[in-house]
This record gives sequence, structure tokens and C-alpha cells, in this order.
Amino acid sequence: MNASPSSAPAPLLQLRGVHKRFGPTHALRGVDLTLHAGQVLALIGENGAGKSTLVKTLTGVHAPDEGSLLLDGVTLRLRRARDATVAGIVAVHQETVMFEALTAAENIFIGRQPLAWGGRVDWARMNREAQAALDQVGAGFAATTRVAELSLAQRHLIEIARALSQQARVVILDEPTAALSQQEIRDFYGIVRGLKARGVAVLFITHKFDEIFAVCDDYLVLRDGASVGGGRVAEATEPELVRLMAGRAIEQVYPAVPAQRGPVVLQVEGLSHPTEFQDVAFELRQGEILGFYGLVGAGRSEAMLALMGLNPGASGHIRLDGRPLPVRQPADAITAGLVLVPEERQRQGAVLGLSVRHNLTLAGLAGLCRGPWLSRTRESAFAQGLIDRLRVKTASQDTPLSGLSGGNQQKVVIGKWLGLNPRVVILDEPTKGIDVGAKQAVYELIADLVAQGLSVILVSSELPEVMNLAHRVVVMRRGRLVAEFPREGLEAEAVVAAASGLQAPPLRRAA
Repeated sequence: MNASPSSAPAPLLQLRGVHKRFGPTHALRGVDLTLHAGQVLALIGENGAGKSTLVKTLTGVHAPDEGSLLLDGVTLRLRRARDATVAGIVAVHQETVMFEALTAAENIFIGRQPLAWGGRVDWARMNREAQAALDQVGAGFAATTRVAELSLAQRHLIEIARALSQQARVVILDEPTAALSQQEIRDFYGIVRGLKARGVAVLFITHKFDEIFAVCDDYLVLRDGASVGGGRVAEATEPELVRLMAGRAIEQVYPAVPAQRGPVVLQVEGLSHPTEFQDVAFELRQGEILGFYGLVGAGRSEAMLALMGLNPGASGHIRLDGRPLPVRQPADAITAGLVLVPEERQRQGAVLGLSVRHNLTLAGLAGLCRGPWLSRTRESAFAQGLIDRLRVKTASQDTPLSGLSGGNQQKVVIGKWLGLNPRVVILDEPTKGIDVGAKQAVYELIADLVAQGLSVILVSSELPEVMNLAHRVVVMRRGRLVAEFPREGLEAEAVVAAASGLQAPPLRRAA
């Protein structure tokens, strides 16, 4: 059971003995949860622990098989998602789903637009109220801006503004800072504290321990669908929380990745785009991990897309193994041995409705055919080889990818490229939204790739990740490379200073 603040006389929201089953899968096993007004409760657990099912139960997507939900001590029956919204329970999800052709205001008020006389939409009122909500979160853009023109971080702020505009009593924040820069994260902490001061109960779901200790009052840990511990954050330590989450201690999250300075594999010169980045140049050696660090908007992901022929308007010179590589479309890069695991794995890197087998074989179907027909035997053997190699936890090859945990989904997204025997693997935010145990598995996979002689570009907003894995770190700011650091003697303060523009040491190139 989780502790509750003594200042609150009665719980605002309670779950009592909640169970939820999906066929043979017992997703929730008698979960108890208590939330008070003005409390920030961290919900912690590995991927597959039941957090998503719990959130869907709180928001009316799933009805519990057993147990009860109570709001202000009264039993709450949620037959649909709309019932939860009416009750004042609102969720802000990690993956933003919006109508890009509509404005920020239209997305904030979708399905509940204020009406004027005659049943027409009161556009002036809607824009005014949407702007007030956006100003509360420090969005810095107009409510009339089309979502298509906004960055991922700005879209996330729209989701938060939507929740605020609904006068929610309970706000569920599911990995809310995954797409935010360090400054935006600090600003977001202020938003959470503001919700708390207004008496809003906040359920904060995160895999980042620094966030738990920075903004949360209490914690509740789920493991295998059951609540296994809880208490005051001030009385907890990170190792204790990890042991509760994983059922074991994880002593060494980052594996040792010895430097193997082989020959130069990839050379990039003068990579530029009219609006996103300018004169990006670097070298990558065989068996090396090159880290790219920078704040949101630095141009890192956009530059990686350009390397793959996915950023129209980009120009520059790319050489692979010393030979010019003209990339006009993704097939040019992939055929040459350059592959990308994108930041948004669920939207850009996978087809969630397809099976694990189909996702693993999607990139290499041509090699699995007998004549003009796909060989099911070859496909199955190929997929099983990757499942075993990557230690993907799945009931079978035919399990829909959507049924896997985030960490196992990421293994599949990476694994689909390995059958092509690439030379360079670009990993853009490879551990975004996955727990510490799953992160460890992905880190070990990266180490294995490098040990096999592959070269890796690691784009990450997680500074400890870059510092512990990369052999060299380059820093981007406002579309330009501003610093380069070797692993030896690397200091976090210097990297952050370069990324934020406080100072930048001279840009050094590897010999």
C-alpha cells in the first residue's frame, strides 16, 4: 500500500482489489491504490508490470473483472472513456495522437467545442480558453497554430493543456517528459507543482528516477500485475525501488563496451538543410559508438533522417567505406548497409497490428522467398533465430507486436534490421519510455552489436546513457555541431554547458 499525506483527511480516488484478465493473462492481480487531493503519486514498474492496464482501467477503457473504484468514497462505474472525463479523470499519454491539419485550440477542445447561438462553434471563446491553457504550461505558441507546424515537444504541451482545460480532479501523466528538453522538464515540474497546489491529484508514471525524487510525494510499485510496495519518496532510495520493480538487484545497468578503433566506416561532410541543420560533419569507425547529444530542437534526429534520405531538401556528402554514397531515398542507404531505428518506434519503426514474425522479417522479405513466393519455413526460421538471439519475450512468433512490452518491442524494431547485416546502425532514443530492466537489455544488445564489428550512432537525450556507452560524444545546438568530447575525462557539466550554449569548447575532430 502507498502512504498518503496526513494533511488530506480522506482519499479522492481509490482502487480496491482490482483484477483484470485477458484470456489466460492475469494483467492486474488485486491492485490497491489510494490518491489524495494535492498528492503526486509515482506509479513505478517494469514494462509488462500492469501500469498501462491500470491506466486504462482508471480512464474507462477497461472495466475491472473484480474489485472497485471509488471517487470521494462513492463507487465509480466507468463504462466508457467519456465517463472518466466527466468524473474528472484525465490522462496525458506518452505517445501524442493529434489531428495535424487542425490548430492547437481545435485539438484541445476536440469533441467538446464551446457553442454560440444557433449551435455554431464559438471560435473566439475556444481560441481564448485554449490560449489560457497553453499559457499555463508555458507553451510559447499561439492557440491558432496548426499542429503540423509544431515539434514533438510542443505537441506534448498541447496534451497537457487539454487536461488542464478540462478542470480535471485527477491527472494521469504517462511518461510526460519523454519528448521534452531539460529546460522544458524543469518547467514541467513547475506545472506539476501548480496542479498539486490547486488540489489536483496526480498519478505520475515514469521510468526516470530523478523525476520521482524531484516531484513525487509517494510511490507505488507494480510487478507482474500486483502492487508489491509503496511509501514516501523521501524515505526511499533508488536501489530499493529497482529491487521492488525487478524482484532483483540490477547492479550494472551499463555494460562495458571496450573501444575498438577500427578503420573509418562512415564519413559525413557538409550535411545541411535550409531550416534544420547546417554543416554537420563527423566520422564513425568500425566497432565504435558515436553519441549525439543535444536539447530538443538541436537538429539531431533531422540530421539522421537526412542520412537515410528521409529529409527532403538536405544536401551534403556521405562516404561509406571510403566510397561516395548518394542517398536519394531510404533504399539507397539500406542497400549500402546504413539503417535507422527511429525515435517514435510505435509509429515509425513497427506495425503494431502485425505479428512479431512479420515485423522481424519485414525488411528482408526478398531473401526469404522461393521464386516469387514467400517461404513460410524460411520466414519462421529467420524470425525464430532473431527471437532467440535478442532474447525477445513473446508467447509465440504470431503474437501481435502490440502485445509485447516496450522493451521487447524495441528489440524487435532493432532486430528487423540485423538480418540485413548492416554496417552502421543509427539508434534514435533507443530506450525512450522503457524501464530500467528493459534498458539494460537494450544496452547489452548495443554492446553485442559493437563486439560483432558494427558501428553505432547513438542519439539520446539521456546524458548518463550517452556518457556510459559512447566512445565519443558530439553535441549539437541549434542545428550545428558545437563540441566533441572523447570518453576519457568526459564531464557532464561540460556536455550540458555546450548543449545549452553556456560555453562550448573548440570542436575537435577524431584523428
